[in-house]
Amino acid sequence: MTTQLTDHATAVPVTSTRPAGTGPAAPPRRALRSRIGAAETLRQSLTVAWRNVMQIRHTPEKLLDVILMPAVFLVLFLYVFGGAVAGSTHAYLEQLLPGLVAMMAMFGTMGLGTSLCDDIRKGVFDRFRSLPIARSAPLIGSVLGDTVRFCAVMAVLTGFGCALGFRFHAAPLDILAAYGLAYLFYLGVCWISVLIGLSVSSPETVQGMSLIWTMPLTFGSSVLLASAATMPGWVNPVTDLADSVRALTIGGPVGLHPLYTLAWAAGIVIVTFPLAMRMYARRV
Repeated sequence: MTTQLTDHATAVPVTSTRPAGTGPAAPPRRALRSRIGAAETLRQSLTVAWRNVMQIRHTPEKLLDVILMPAVFLVLFLYVFGGAVAGSTHAYLEQLLPGLVAMMAMFGTMGLGTSLCDDIRKGVFDRFRSLPIARSAPLIGSVLGDTVRFCAVMAVLTGFGCALGFRFHAAPLDILAAYGLAYLFYLGVCWISVLIGLSVSSPETVQGMSLIWTMPLTFGSSVLLASAATMPGWVNPVTDLADSVRALTIGGPVGLHPLYTLAWAAGIVIVTFPLAMRMYARRV
């Protein structure tokens, strides 16, 4: 006996062949949803990023730390170490500000892990998982949405430094390359913050866990001293970034430091992104 069935989801007639008297036919098997491509994943990630930007727009106090931190650090280090290191605060300012660009590229990422952990605790990511979007889109969107924090901290640091007397001594394209390099490194380090935010249970713990690894790397680098000759010989990615930004903003030999910085950023993403996705699948 042959019975004509209709799949209402696709409105395509399906033929089911079964012997007479054997009961109702089984419902036709639906086709599995195709995999989400890279372009669609990027579009969904940008949507999540825009959602995070809108959050900052409605609660601008979330940027308070990245607005105050660069100004406080600049004034503190300039007037405490300026005379001892370079003989005057003006001479030290040209060494210090490019180094603080690298420092802020590290410290500015800590807020991402905190907000991510808070969203998970509030159930926001449970809603994301119920949506027909790529599994990686919420995490990628969170990282891309943190671009606002990077732009804010760099704008405050550069503007305040120029108000104190800092001047660039390089071509505009070199200056843009310096901040672009810092941004790419910032995006790479953001994935460490994402991993920490997925690993701990409370947002308060994220700050402490982040300081454990950011403090030694930052203060053990050349962010405060242009010469790293007396420092330990082990490789420090923050030193590569600080030296790159100095050379591109105030002049001097660039060398291979930008390539090392890009290699560090790519290596961090290659290692932490799969770990973050596994942790995300377990946590949410």
